[in-house]
Amino acid sequence: MADIATVFGGWTPAVMDDFGLAELMDWRERARVRSGYGNDG
Repeated sequence: MADIATVFGGWTPAVMDDFGLAELMDWRERARVRSGYGNDG
């Protein structure tokens, strides 16, 4: 949740409480890609 909140403008845990695990994992991956973490380029 912290990664998602940091990358997507401070979403609060209350906003993400209704997300299922799969949805949280999907948003976490989107946050990773958007942040550029792990990209060599």
